Amino acid sequence: MPTTPATEQLPARTAAVWAALDPLVGGGSPLRVLDVGGGSGMFAVPLARLGHDVTVVDPSADALATLRRRADTAGVGDRVRGLQGDGDLLHEVLPAAAGDDGYDLALCHYVLEVVDDPAVTLGEIARVLRPGGQVSVATANRAGAVLGRAVAGHPVEALALLEDRDPAPGRARPARRRFAPDDLLALVEGAGLRAGPWRGVSVVADLLEATSGAESQAVHALELALAGISPFRDVATGVHVLATRP
Repeated sequence: MPTTPATEQLPARTAAVWAALDPLVGGGSPLRVLDVGGGSGMFAVPLARLGHDVTVVDPSADALATLRRRADTAGVGDRVRGLQGDGDLLHEVLPAAAGDDGYDLALCHYVLEVVDDPAVTLGEIARVLRPGGQVSVATANRAGAVLGRAVAGHPVEALALLEDRDPAPGRARPARRRFAPDDLLALVEGAGLRAGPWRGVSVVADLLEATSGAESQAVHALELALAGISPFRDVATGVHVLATRP
């Protein structure tokens, strides 16, 4: 059986997400996976290497082209399918879901920040899951964003983020959303999903300079140790939760 992604040299900043996914994806049984907004294949390709069939829905044709190249290079092109479309319109992109039973696992990583309506997108994802299927949701953490801007020397922007205001008003595009853990859990439960414990994503990895060798392994281990512990997880760059469709 292939090694699970958490045992490979993947970025320490995603360690908490892979640790949550490993019990699901490392068991040897092939899963039907839906990756919403994962067009470049950062998660889709490692999952396909484990033997899972992955459908990626992404609005960017360029990202999907990168996905295809990455999947073909990894030798898993036959297990990865890319579809152009938006997460809040899955009923149009995937009208029949994944057969009668739906998907076993869905990924929604750093998508809710930019969609028109996060509640609609999560509802669409819940619809295509099989009963008992799970969705992995990761979002930008408001507290982590506040701390990051402050440490970088931008206190005005940090205060704006704290107050849930656009840190750069007047920009052409809307500001990306940030979520407090309670906000994310409320969205998940509002979609009819049962949320598990939440974790911090990149508690320290984004604060450190690039590391290699033993130092990189130490950062990976530290991320896993801090991901589920307050107050450390509260100021992580991201928030992650696994939720189940009853």
